[in-house]
Amino acid sequence: MSGKRIPWFVEFIFLVLFGAIGIQLIGAAETRLVHRVEEFRDAVSTAKPGARIQVAAGEYAGGHAFQNLRGEPGQPIVIEAADPQNPPVFKGAGGGLHLSDPCYVELRNLTFTGARTNGINIDDGGSYDTPAHHIVLSGLRITDIGSNGNQDGIKLSGVDDFRVEGCVIERWGTGGGSAIDMVGCHRGVIERCTIRHTGVFNNSGVQAKGGSSDIVVRRNTFENAGDRAVNIGGSTGRKFFRPPLKEDGDKRVAPTGSYSEAKDIMVEGNVFIGGGAPVAFVGCDGAVVRFNTIYRPTRWALRILQETREPDFVPSRNGEFSDNLIVFRSDQWRGPVNVGEGTAPETFRFARNFWYCENDPSRSRPVLPTNETNGQYGQNPQLRDPAKGDFGVAPQSPAARCGAHAYSSR
Repeated sequence: MSGKRIPWFVEFIFLVLFGAIGIQLIGAAETRLVHRVEEFRDAVSTAKPGARIQVAAGEYAGGHAFQNLRGEPGQPIVIEAADPQNPPVFKGAGGGLHLSDPCYVELRNLTFTGARTNGINIDDGGSYDTPAHHIVLSGLRITDIGSNGNQDGIKLSGVDDFRVEGCVIERWGTGGGSAIDMVGCHRGVIERCTIRHTGVFNNSGVQAKGGSSDIVVRRNTFENAGDRAVNIGGSTGRKFFRPPLKEDGDKRVAPTGSYSEAKDIMVEGNVFIGGGAPVAFVGCDGAVVRFNTIYRPTRWALRILQETREPDFVPSRNGEFSDNLIVFRSDQWRGPVNVGEGTAPETFRFARNFWYCENDPSRSRPVLPTNETNGQYGQNPQLRDPAKGDFGVAPQSPAARCGAHAYSSR
């Protein structure tokens, strides 16, 4: 009997069964459930590619910082709520969670509240040539961050290939803070988030500056999200740009018009409620704002500004504002567009926007920096129920082909 070979099909079944068991055992070894803050710190600091850290419901102290948390393609390190319906709450401390130089990391269904500086801070560790990358932030709730300073709900510095999706961010620093602040970030998507403040100004909702490019802001809801709900560009110190700028002492110093605060930014399918201005083009080179619904802004529908005035920076230029639905009151805002000095408004394109002045439809037609193509003015868009947060339109609405509802049907 010892010389007989086991039939091939028996070997196959053996390998499949024990292989599956081995995979399950490996998977189980990669998942760790934590109940205390000490367990959380240990689990994250020792995590290897493919690890899944599940955090039990309850309240945990904030103030966590980790360096070089590095997953791999197909094996991200996942930090998530054990029960998404009852997420853990990280509360207080200087900052909620700081990840320095991570890659292939996902944070899912966690809550951060009451941090004094930033809710979540992710950066490249100062190594500008090796950005943090492949980061997913999903289903997070970040509330009551900072006070009257430059404190952000989510701060991203030198992060490439990232997604922020399905998050709720409420109330952040009112002295220049942002719900999501990006400095030198590239190839990112911010989608299906709710970004909400109390109507105070001197802050912004989403900001992309410092050389940020290829960012998409899509299908979000902005409620009273500060001076500029989406700030496309801004003002950044030269040493913080990613990739780094060439300086005057560099023999390869850049010629005039080489740089911009932001480039190739897409803002589409969003709903903007209140706030100072839904969108500001600030020292940017190429941005498209399309298929958004803008409801009762209190200052302008958009702004074209220049804050970085150095000669190697382009003027704010090449913006597109198209297929948007703008509903406003002439007694509640300053006008459709605010144009600042040092910009190139003649390079902006306006097309197929639907403008409606609620209190006086005869005043619906805006004065724009360039002529608009196929704009519509003065017709009631027949919003379904904005008082209850329903910004869709009736089936026979003349605005059926523009605004966020039109983007959703594309």
